Parts: sequence; structure tokens; C-alpha cells
Amino acid sequence: MLSRRLNGIKIGAVRGFAERSAAAAENVNLEQAKPYAEIPGPSRFELMRSFMPGGRFRNQPIERLFLGFNERYGNIFRMPSVAGKDIVVTMNPQDYETVFRNEGQYPYRRSFETMDYFKRVHRREVFEGADGLTSGNGPAWSKMRTAVNPILLQPRNAKLYAANLLQVNDEFLERIRLIRDETTQEMPADFAEEIRRLVLESICSVALNTRLGLLAENRESEEAKQLLAALENIVELGFLLDMLPPIWKYLPVPSFRTLMRSLDIITDICYGHIQRAMQRIEQHEQTAAGMERSLLEKLARVDRQTALIIALDLLFAGTDPTLVSLSGTLLCLAKNPAQQARLLAEIREILPEKHSPLTMENMSNLPYLRACIKEGIRMYPIGPGTLRRMPHDVVLSGYRVVAGADVAMAANYQMANMAEFVPRPREFLPERWLRNEANAQLVGETATPFMYLPFGFGPRACAGKRIVDMIMEIAVARLVRNFEISFDYPIEDAFKSQFFVKPNIPFKFKFVERSS
Repeated sequence: MLSRRLNGIKIGAVRGFAERSAAAAENVNLEQAKPYAEIPGPSRFELMRSFMPGGRFRNQPIERLFLGFNERYGNIFRMPSVAGKDIVVTMNPQDYETVFRNEGQYPYRRSFETMDYFKRVHRREVFEGADGLTSGNGPAWSKMRTAVNPILLQPRNAKLYAANLLQVNDEFLERIRLIRDETTQEMPADFAEEIRRLVLESICSVALNTRLGLLAENRESEEAKQLLAALENIVELGFLLDMLPPIWKYLPVPSFRTLMRSLDIITDICYGHIQRAMQRIEQHEQTAAGMERSLLEKLARVDRQTALIIALDLLFAGTDPTLVSLSGTLLCLAKNPAQQARLLAEIREILPEKHSPLTMENMSNLPYLRACIKEGIRMYPIGPGTLRRMPHDVVLSGYRVVAGADVAMAANYQMANMAEFVPRPREFLPERWLRNEANAQLVGETATPFMYLPFGFGPRACAGKRIVDMIMEIAVARLVRNFEISFDYPIEDAFKSQFFVKPNIPFKFKFVERSS
């Protein structure tokens, strides 16, 4: 029963779950709840000390901090901020329902101040004060989201970029054949960089309607080097500058200047490709009459600023998370040959030959592929969860959380690490996601639809979900169909994270060509 409830959760189904229990939740009396000031948690000094040399969480991934505080303080605790607002962290799925049901018309998510500065001050001539989907809030965010949802989220629009993604994946397969060791069939130690190039090339082929050549002819170009270095700087510096006291507002901090230069580089590259793509489209508009417009063209017809903002959001929010999800899923399959064999059998049903074409039609019936990807993301989540700022007082885990408080829902790491919700949590068991009563024991009895939210929920759910799904499904299906995948090294601490997650070991996958 539970596995059926958890399979393929849609926003409407989860919202229905919330609405059915709304009446009971409304009976909670705010006045009877324990006051906000009594929410347990470390002091500001204790939190800072835990990250200093010798501290408990020094160089530890953030999920261990959450789990450690969960063990010490319970399912809800408050993390004091060194610069800005405190964050209330809840690891109680019942609270997630309350938060989402009370998030308001314009769900508010704390944005990075450095990104706000870049768009509103540093490059105001480009963005004209617009924030975008990942960092924006309020009516302006809602207007943009309403405009792009039909373009990004409608399943039928997937055909607009499927062919591009398949071409990119073909290049990736050939890149593997070129760089693998002739004797061991292993990838070089820096193979994570090749996966990053696959993801980045895929996103650009969709958002910019162009090929950058990152996997082939232009891999050593100056543009490729600048783009990859800039993205890495943004991931490393953006979060760090926003977590620490904002000294950059008052003093010339070198890391802040580096961040602004990196954002400039990516903005200029994207804007240039969009301009050239739109010129090509306009030049061929008459001959292309009646043909389906590209994703970029549909976005640009809202306005070109929107096309640029969506491209940047996909690059910033999609590249490294998709890298982690794809490489984590491959690690799981490499270390679990029985599941890999079952997946191969399913793929062979639609791809009888290694070079049989993938299409939108034959990809629609791959339930085990999607189960493998969901389980890979469960085991290797890209971040701790999601955050909302409460528009009014609510009761969470018996405490009154006041209006304006930022609430973090640590759903992703919670699900990955707590046997209370997922029995045998460190085992790769895609079967737990299939529609089969026999798999009910693979999901905990306390599970709720809110315990697995890798793409968020509600109006602020990831707008690029369908694009990421397509990138993942094509890559995993083609790799498993062409190669027997193995990994002959330990995978403990395969990824590291302070907040964002990144590879931590050499991804020396072994790709042995399948004979047929």
C-alpha cells in the first residue's frame, strides 16, 4: 500500500493529502503550543565552534550536522545565523505538510544576497531588476513562473529537446570509448569532469538551442575553459559569501570580485548564444513556418530577458546537482550487478540493438529505469532539503514558529539516512518504488508523501524537473545498454558537501563494451 502511494508522486496527489488532513490541523491552538524561544538548538558560539579545527562537524557533510543535531535536540531545532536570520530545521515529515499548506500565494525562499546584488546592481542593464525563478520572490516571481510553466513542464514539450539530448549523449558514449584505458577499461581519475561536461552541454543544448562542443571539437576552447571555471567559482564562493557576515558590502573582498567576474562570464556567454540563436531563428522563420518552435524560441517570445534568466537558472541550479544525481545512480548500478542486469533486460525490450534509437514513445515504458534513478537520488541527495519563510504563525512539532521565520525541511537527507522512514536505507533497492504490494516492507510504516521531495514541492517545485529527468533517463539507459558498468573501489564518502554536494573520490568507472 505504501509503495503504491509513494510511486510517481504528483503535486496534486500530495496537495490532496494535505487537504484531507487540514481540518485536524486547523484544530491546533497556537496559544497552547510551546513558545518559539523554547525551540532547542546550539548557541551561535557552539555552532561556529563545531566547524572550527577540532570541532565535531569540521569538514563533515551537512547531513551529519543535521543528523547529529537531530539526535541531540530532537526532530526540530533552531540554527542561529552568524549573519542574518536564524533557521528552524525540522526533520518531522508531518511538519512539512503544515509548512506547505501555509506557504501562501507567493512561497518565499531565502535568496543569496550576492546574486541579488549581481542582478539588481552589478548587471542591472541586463536584468532590469528581475530576479528569476531560483532567487526571486513575490508577484514578479509568480508572473514569470506562470509564463514559463507551460513551456518547461508540459510533457509534450520534451520532444523539443529530446533530439538534442540524444546527440549530446552519442558524443558522450564516444568520449568514453576514446578515453578509457585499453587494458583495464577504466575511466581516468577526472571522469567526474566528463560527466559535468555532459550535463552542461545537455543543458545548453536545451536552454540556448546550440551546441558548445564541450565533449568534442571545442572541449579545449577558451569559452569552454571560462564557462567551467566560472561555474565552479559560483558553487564554491556564492554559498560561502552568503553564509558568512557580509563584509563584501563594506570592504573590497577578493572572493566577491571573483564571484562577480564569474557571473559576468556566464551571463555574457549565455546572452551571446541566445542572441545568435534568435538571429538564426528569425532568418529561417519563413522557411520553418508550421514547424514546432524550439524551447528557447518559446521562452524568448515571452521576452529575451526571460530566456536569459531561465538559461542562467538552469546552469546555476542544474549542472552540479545533475552531475551528483547521475554519478550517484551510476555508482549504485556499478555496485549492484543484479539490479543492473534487471535494468538491462528492461532496456533491451525497447532497444534490441545497442544502436537502436531512443524515442519519446519507447521511453514511456521504463518503470525500472525511473525506479533506479529515484533510488540513486535517494541514496545520494543533492542537498539537505528546501526552505520556506512562514507568512504567519504555525505550529511545528508542538512549537509556535512565528511569522517571518525561515523553516528548513531536511527531507532529502532524512529519507536517505533514517531507517524509521526507509528500512535498509543504505541498500540500493529500486523495487521499493514499483507498484507492487510485495515491496511494501521496503518503505517504513511512518512514511508520508512528503518524505521524498528531491525536486521540491508546490508552486516552487523545480521548474527544470522534466529537463533533468530527460537528461538522466537518456544517459542511464544509453550507458547501461552499451556497457557493463562496474566500479572496483570503495564508495564510502563518494561525495562531500558543506552545503552543495560534489564528487569526493576519483570516478574510475569501468565500462566494458557489451557484445550485443
